Amino acid sequence: MIEHPSAQDEVVGLCSELIRIDSTNFGDGSGPGEREAGEYVAASLAEVGLEPVIHETGDRRTNVVARIAGTDPSRGALLIHGHLDVVPANAADWTVGPLSGEVRDGCVWGRGAVDMKDMDAMTLAVVRQRLREGRRPPRDVVLAFLADEEAGGSNGAHRLVDERPELFEGVTEGISEVGGFSFTTGPDTRLYHIETAEKGLAWMRLTAKGRAGHGSMINEDNAVTALCEAVARLGRHTFPVRVTPTVRRFLTELSDALGVELDPDDLDAVVGKLGPLAILIGATLRNTVNPTMLAAGYKVNVIPGAAQAQVDGRFLPGYEEEFFAEVDALIGPDVQREMVEHHIALEFEFDGRVVDAACAALKAEDPGARPVPYTLSGGTDSKAFWKLGIPCIGFVPLLLPPDLNFAAMFHGVDERVPVDALRFGTRVLDRFLDLV
Repeated sequence: MIEHPSAQDEVVGLCSELIRIDSTNFGDGSGPGEREAGEYVAASLAEVGLEPVIHETGDRRTNVVARIAGTDPSRGALLIHGHLDVVPANAADWTVGPLSGEVRDGCVWGRGAVDMKDMDAMTLAVVRQRLREGRRPPRDVVLAFLADEEAGGSNGAHRLVDERPELFEGVTEGISEVGGFSFTTGPDTRLYHIETAEKGLAWMRLTAKGRAGHGSMINEDNAVTALCEAVARLGRHTFPVRVTPTVRRFLTELSDALGVELDPDDLDAVVGKLGPLAILIGATLRNTVNPTMLAAGYKVNVIPGAAQAQVDGRFLPGYEEEFFAEVDALIGPDVQREMVEHHIALEFEFDGRVVDAACAALKAEDPGARPVPYTLSGGTDSKAFWKLGIPCIGFVPLLLPPDLNFAAMFHGVDERVPVDALRFGTRVLDRFLDLV
C-alpha cells in the first residue's frame, strides 16, 4: 500500500515548488506567464482523479478550473480561487533568492509566499488528501487557479468569467485571498481578519497637452509643467475620512480586544495604535490616489507637446462618485483623464454560511480566535466573480507569530510565510470544507 503525505506534511513542499516556478507578472504583457505554474497545478489535481480545464486567454496566460462533486448535489457550489502570478522582485535586495522557495528559520521564503502561492498550496494539499481518502465535501467545490490578478485580471478572472461562465454554474459563494490571518491582541487572544469588503480600483492615465518648442524659449503652455502641477495636487491631497459599515465594526471589535478607544474621527490616533496593521488598515478609512508613472519628452532641449502620468486610485464602497469628482477637481479641466483599469468596490455582510463556517473552523483550531470583518485597501479577483453574482470573502487562514510584520510581506522584500502557519491553514481549510 502506498503511503501518501498528509496535507500538513505536503503543503510546505507544494508552496516551495510553486514559488520556484517563475510566474512574474510585469503588467505589460512580458514575462513568463502562468503556463508552467498552471500545468503544475493541473497535474497535481489530475493525479488525484480530477479533470482540470485549462483555459488560456493569451500567450502563456493560463487559468485552471476543476470541480469536485459534493455529496449533496442539490446545494449550491463553493468557489475557492487563487492567482498564480506574482509581482516582480529584485534579487539583489533579498536575503534569499526570491524564486528559491527556500525553507529557513521556520519560514518558506520567496515571491508569492503570502501573495498568494501559500493559499494555492494549502488548497492543493487539502484537496489532494481528501480525494485520496475518498472524503468528498458536502457541496460541490469549484477550484480556480488564475492568471493576471496582479495586473487587474484582464487576462485572468475577468476573461474567464466573460468567456467560460459555465465553469461556475451553480456556484453561490466563494473564498479567496487576503483574509483569515491572525493579529495577536493578548496572551491568549488573536483577531482573525476575514475580508468582507474591498476598495474599488481606478488606474488612470492623465494627459496634458501644450505647445511644443525649443527648450531655450519662454513657454507658458508647457505640457510637462501642467502635468506635474496636476500630479502634485493629486499626490498631496488628503481625502476625507469615510467610515464604512465594515470598518466601523472592525474598529469596534479591535477597540474591545485591545481595551482602548479607537475613534474613527481621530485617524492619526487610530493608526498610531495599530502597529504593523496600520499599513493595511489606515488606507481603508479614506479614498486614496498615488502617482506611479511619468512619461514625457524625447530630448532635453525640446519642449514636448504632450506629457502623461499614470496614477493608482482606490475608492471605498459607496464613495466611487465622490472619488472621481474630487480627482477631476484636482487635475483641472486642461488635463485629460482616461481609465486604464476600473473595477468596482465590494462590501458584504459579516454573516451567512461561509462566514459562519470560517469562524467555526478557526475557533476549532485556535480557541483564542476572534474572527472580525475587515476591508481590504487593495483588490482581488473577487470583483470578477461578483459579475456572476458570486460573493467571495477573503479567507486564507494563517496563525502568525506576534512579531511578524505580515503587512510588509505583500509585494515586499524577503516575503515569507511561517511553516507552522501553512500547516495550521491546511487544518482550518479541511474543517471549513466539512462545515460550509
